Amino acid sequence: MTMRSRSRQAGWRSRAVSVAVGTLLASLAVTPAHADTVRERQWYLDAMHADEMWKSSTGKGITVAVIDTGVQADIPDLRGQVVAGKDFSKRAGDERTDYDGHGTTMAVLIAGTGAKGASTGSYGLAPGAKITPIRIPGFMERNRTDGNQDDFPTAAAKAIRFAADSDAQIISISAASTANSQELTEAVAYALSKGKLIFAGVGNDGDTVNEIEYPAATPGVVGVGAIDRNVKATKESEHGPQVDLVAPGEDIISACLGGTELCNSHGTSDATALASASAALIWSKHPNWTNNQVLRVMLNTASKPTSGKKRTDYLGYGAIRPRIALSDPGDPGPGDVYPLPDFKQAASKTPNGSPTTSAKDDSSPPMSASASKSDRSSLPWILGGVGAVVVAGGALAAGGIRRRRRAATMAQAHVAVPPGPGQTPWYGDSNYGGRP
Repeated sequence: MTMRSRSRQAGWRSRAVSVAVGTLLASLAVTPAHADTVRERQWYLDAMHADEMWKSSTGKGITVAVIDTGVQADIPDLRGQVVAGKDFSKRAGDERTDYDGHGTTMAVLIAGTGAKGASTGSYGLAPGAKITPIRIPGFMERNRTDGNQDDFPTAAAKAIRFAADSDAQIISISAASTANSQELTEAVAYALSKGKLIFAGVGNDGDTVNEIEYPAATPGVVGVGAIDRNVKATKESEHGPQVDLVAPGEDIISACLGGTELCNSHGTSDATALASASAALIWSKHPNWTNNQVLRVMLNTASKPTSGKKRTDYLGYGAIRPRIALSDPGDPGPGDVYPLPDFKQAASKTPNGSPTTSAKDDSSPPMSASASKSDRSSLPWILGGVGAVVVAGGALAAGGIRRRRRAATMAQAHVAVPPGPGQTPWYGDSNYGGRP
């Protein structure tokens, strides 16, 4: 599991950083000089015209299953938002506690309510949605100590099947691995047969090894890449045939584990959460639509590359635009036809309809093939509001708020010894920003 958002692992963190964050939040609440609220720092909500969208949909009636490290259900911005789920790890606590913090941040990005307060509360894109937490083991650890012998594909498959049988309509997976299995492929097919819509991050090694990772590359999963404020694919966002849509994944401000913390993160994990929340907004407004219709509208209303291409390996079919999907969705099409070509092609290869392909498009060129700059960037960002908060976002980062890192593939191989209390584990270089 390679997509991380914290500069800590297995519960260990830098005490000094936590104190600095808490102090900053306190000053924001009581000092007139810090008039900006956390909500005003969330540039991506302004870019998507969230306040306007919330007049027609908040995601109410929709539940998103978050397959991750658990969700801390008692933090202020998530109170009342988290329903019972399932714990597949052998950690202390259950799925409504978070052993790392990553899952909590994803849940806040989806369904945070801002209940922490006018100054310090952070919002998710779909604050009316509910979260079903599904906790899986922490595969970032070099030496597994939790007693769980499942590998990532096995654990992910179990989690997906549980989500498929739950009341959740959407499954959000901000995790990726180069490991794949038939069990995982079949679990995805099962979830689709149950009417679920699955999003997964494509991974954050785009500027290094850029390997195909799963479940984003699994047929039937919507692979999500990350873009920056300028609507360019970020350097770390992986590229290839597995990229279906892109969403903001840079300078993402939200509440994080600890109750007094605020975090600034980046990567395809965040983009996946925002894509899932976008689907929740659309589905909430059109509760009679199927998973296929919701996805088709997301694809049809996505902001297309300026190169004129229908799809590129960096941007997929474009950037999610939930506001357009809500205001002018167009024809959602047939409810029983999956709109992406990969699952249909995979299902046709076996008599029983079970997908067997190992990647979304085996006929696509190798992942290492070069792409033009126009493939990587320059989506027309018709959402508005991007430039207005650039300075404010920079000021927040300069104020000492922690920037959480994602891990590179097999990052544990670079750790000489397992991290101990107060020791920050190696998570790879902090590759951040858009293509030139």
